[in-house]
Amino acid sequence: MDKLVILPKEDKYVTMTIRIERSIQEKYGELAARTGRSRNELIGMALQYAIDNMEVREK
Repeated sequence: MDKLVILPKEDKYVTMTIRIERSIQEKYGELAARTGRSRNELIGMALQYAIDNMEVREK
């Protein structure tokens, strides 16, 4: 019989506090209710999308 191999847990998540406008928080709350996803999950997806599609221009 093969052994059960347990690897160390990958610590890839962090807790971060941000300040946003109430209207944005409310919109994420509504979106979470409509999609069945958490606000945290939706915000993480939006942040990843922004990073993947961001263009930084020099002055």
